[in-house]
Amino acid sequence: MNISRRTAMVTGASFCALMLAGCDNSGGAANAENQTPVAANDHTSPTTDITRTGDLNKPIGFADRWLGDENAKVTVIEYASPTCPHCATFHTQIFPDFKKEFIDSGKVRFVMRPFSRSILDAVVFMVAACDDPAADYYKLTSAYFDTMRSWAIAEDAKSEMAKVAINNGFTQESFEACLTNQELFQGLEKVRTQALDEFGLDATPTFFVNGKKLSGVISVEEFAKEIDPLL
Repeated sequence: MNISRRTAMVTGASFCALMLAGCDNSGGAANAENQTPVAANDHTSPTTDITRTGDLNKPIGFADRWLGDENAKVTVIEYASPTCPHCATFHTQIFPDFKKEFIDSGKVRFVMRPFSRSILDAVVFMVAACDDPAADYYKLTSAYFDTMRSWAIAEDAKSEMAKVAINNGFTQESFEACLTNQELFQGLEKVRTQALDEFGLDATPTFFVNGKKLSGVISVEEFAKEIDPLL
């Protein structure tokens, strides 16, 4: 499903209104392939002001949360969207084995970067990156991937997303508080803009293995073909 920058995110006052109203669901259905296309042919909000780096290792607007050995020879960067069914497939079915084979073994340093296709994606990342004792980036994003079918198409998405957070240590009040951080929300918009403009992102999930771009759901065996020669 193609999603333009104008429809992918809601900014400013509209964002605040959505948080209060209960999260409009614009994620939509999956396509038939193993990746979800994103449109990159129009322009982001004119209020977005970023200084471009052109450097994959210098994300703008959102600090990376790394897993693995910081001195690993191979760096894998994933751009993911919690409302992307193919991202959910990777994280629920492949990532546990990927982590065991490459991250836990010290071969790979891995980061999942946010790419918000909708307001629901933004909510997930804002909760996962919240300045709250219960927030744990990978624990929370994993929980939302695991339960995507319960909230991504729900009539009251916000309530369903709150349940996931509460089941992972939040209260209703702390969940609500995480959604008021406009600076974090705008940071998510910046990292998305950088991915589109500087790194040619056209689908989620997209992986960069030491800078080499791979799109779609990648198996552990396919990753091994890319990673092993670099070790």
